[in-house]
Amino acid sequence: MNAANITSQQTFALDGRVALISGATRGIGRAIADTFAAAGAVVAICARHADACEAAAAEILERGGRAIAVPGHVGDPAACASVVARVMSEAGRLDVLVNNAGTNPQFGPLLDAEESAIAKIWEVNVMGPLRLTRAAVDSWMREHGGSIVNMSSVAGIKPDAMTGAYNASKAALISITRTLARELGSAGVRVNAIAPGLVETRLSRVLVDTPEIHDHIVGQTALRRHATPDEIAGAALYLASDASSFVTGSVLVVDGGWTA
Repeated sequence: MNAANITSQQTFALDGRVALISGATRGIGRAIADTFAAAGAVVAICARHADACEAAAAEILERGGRAIAVPGHVGDPAACASVVARVMSEAGRLDVLVNNAGTNPQFGPLLDAEESAIAKIWEVNVMGPLRLTRAAVDSWMREHGGSIVNMSSVAGIKPDAMTGAYNASKAALISITRTLARELGSAGVRVNAIAPGLVETRLSRVLVDTPEIHDHIVGQTALRRHATPDEIAGAALYLASDASSFVTGSVLVVDGGWTA
């Protein structure tokens, strides 16, 4: 196709592609799933609870999209492998992986954090994306190419107090993103990250609902507000689609100017 004849809609289209999204039943993950389905992708909905995955997939199907439910806990090594295997069995390919699932059970001084909480954060936020990526690459992407989008955070770039373990996990995910971009580029696999600022989700509820915390963050944000999940989904679509065909190893900051 002549570049001059390609429309912006075609550039951002995901027709014929299969996208696996972890943490896809609510918040940012759900917004990404809805956006990808609207762009033409077959969306594989992954989260811990099977009923929530089935419900999210059913809603996409009701709107005329295509979706399958592939429940699994990304903190479990066996579950990561089985989720990707199920996507391959039901959809036959895996073109896009969005590592969105995350957790943060620790809030307070880092030196006071329970090691069990730190370990849980590491398993879900770091090892989960790494394991899902390994399975996706081994199952499809090494031979066919693809796009991997890791959901990091501005906390991994400019860490603040009281969420130290989470901050460290998101910084690690940025490093993993850049390393894998180098290692997988020759196979046609692009690996990028998104670093959102404060977004109104269940994970960030304590930050949004605590006025002194919320006002402190918003007061340092150029747009003077927090984001909604839909405002992150567009960045994910860009990185998943051909619109970013020459982009890899990048961290797309979507923070309303908090780090500006």
